[in-house]
Amino acid sequence: MLKWIWSYIGKYKFLMIFGLTLSVIVAGFAVVNPLISGTIVDKVINSPEHDFNLLVKLILLMVGATLFKAILRYSYQLIFEHVSQNVIRRMREDLYAHIQTLDFAWYDKAPAGNVLTLLTSDLDKVRHFVAWVLYQSLENSLVYTFSIVTLGMINWKLMLAFLGIAPFVLVLVQKFKGQIRPAHMKVRDQFAVLNTRVGENIEGNRVVKAFVRESYEIGKFDNDNDGYRKAAVNNADVRVKYTPWIDTLCGLLPVVLILFGGYLVIRGEMTIGELVTFNGLMWAFTQPINMFGMLVDNIQNFGASGDRLYELWKTKPSVKKGYETIEEANAVSSLGPASKLSDDFKCQGRVEFKNVSFAYNQVPVIKNMSFTIEPGMTVGILGPTGSGKSTIANLMCRYYDVSDGAILIDGKDVRDYVPEILRKNIGITMQEAFLFSDTVEGNIAFGNQDATFEEVEHAAELARVKEFIGDLTEGYDTIVGERGVGLSGGQKQRIALARLFLANPKIMILDDTTSAVDIETEQKIRQSIKEQSQGHTTFIISHRISSFENCDLVLVIQNGEISEMGTNEELLAKPGYYKDVYLEQNYGKE
Repeated sequence: MLKWIWSYIGKYKFLMIFGLTLSVIVAGFAVVNPLISGTIVDKVINSPEHDFNLLVKLILLMVGATLFKAILRYSYQLIFEHVSQNVIRRMREDLYAHIQTLDFAWYDKAPAGNVLTLLTSDLDKVRHFVAWVLYQSLENSLVYTFSIVTLGMINWKLMLAFLGIAPFVLVLVQKFKGQIRPAHMKVRDQFAVLNTRVGENIEGNRVVKAFVRESYEIGKFDNDNDGYRKAAVNNADVRVKYTPWIDTLCGLLPVVLILFGGYLVIRGEMTIGELVTFNGLMWAFTQPINMFGMLVDNIQNFGASGDRLYELWKTKPSVKKGYETIEEANAVSSLGPASKLSDDFKCQGRVEFKNVSFAYNQVPVIKNMSFTIEPGMTVGILGPTGSGKSTIANLMCRYYDVSDGAILIDGKDVRDYVPEILRKNIGITMQEAFLFSDTVEGNIAFGNQDATFEEVEHAAELARVKEFIGDLTEGYDTIVGERGVGLSGGQKQRIALARLFLANPKIMILDDTTSAVDIETEQKIRQSIKEQSQGHTTFIISHRISSFENCDLVLVIQNGEISEMGTNEELLAKPGYYKDVYLEQNYGKE
């Protein structure tokens, strides 16, 4: 974890070294003013001459040292703050880009609230470590060391008396370190749970209100909130258990100074000025000790967040990429020069499933499935809920990898394609039409950012978006709410369909695309799909038999297997699931 984080900090190592050098100088100046104070007492106040000029010079030296320290401290704090912000910016960008590479299997299990916590709160702990904890740890360690050396040079006996508390402090800090990190980890995890709960409730607020479940949701939030409170209280209890003891030990030092220091002065082994210097250096001695507990707390907090972030970073997609780049794929292509890929690569559209099986969470979903679809065919897929229809689409796009068998596109295993190139050639409209918080035009052009407005408008016309665009306040420039809030289900589906038409992939998959539109609109959209399907391989997944009228082939999926296969007319001519659904939908009977 530390090596990974250092890979970001190391890019600014010269700035860091410069900042730490300034911090070392400031630490060295911590002993200057106490030494000058002791000199004033011995050389001016207790001196028979009472040299006023010397007093003025020493006072000016103290003021100059204080101002010099202030300037240096401002400089290195500014350096560390700038470095920390740059480090976190790069880490956040890389983590966000890494998340984009992860597949559906990860997203299925990753709570959104936890991801948000990682990219915000946990990253801020790393920023705080770079911006403050790093230089404070060095500076306090050096101040402590310099104060011990200076005290030893003045009077080693009193210095050893001061050091008598050190073993006790080290024992307390070690115990504190062992208990505070798990406590911090628990707080971070519970905070992520709380974030997930809030995000889930905001997304599902319409469902909550529709079923009058506000009090139930409030109860669940209160339970999670109480869990966070308990974790935070436990975290605070660990700190409270140790820090007062450290403060108490440090509080004994003035007693040691007065008793033992006074005794040494009486015996003539120390001057009053040296005692004053000891008194001034007592802060430089005790402050780092008091800070050790806080620094250990912050370091362990950083460690807990760093572990969580590194766990995300080292997460690898279960879908192996095969070839990371187009160049790499071309270098080892087994299909000869004709198969060379580029950003403009267009597949022919031949799809073949060869003995494909797939299990989700060890539950079989697709079982030994085989079929071949030639380029340009329109294929319908029908089946009861949970039969595996959408899984076929997900496997074709390689959102998941098959458990057994192979899926071939143009005779080549999908696992041998660069995923981005594969998915540019296979477009899909999901069951749940997702829209971004953007304009209608922006949502339609999402898959083709170079499209002209005329092309966007044409796609909108094919998907029957133009039928309601005039009802929107700003037309194509209307900002739709997050996840398409403000639009009906049918309107969202039509915008999602227009997005697919504009992307114009060679293989199109329409997953329940017209489930939320009326019959008349569905008939118009079916005609548009027929037009758009010319020269494309098209898969239409639907529960409506009417969607398959123009299909060249229909696959009936039951329990993860193909139970029937044929044209619309062939399947209606024989008994089976397809005919039963047709009769149910058209005549209301089996």
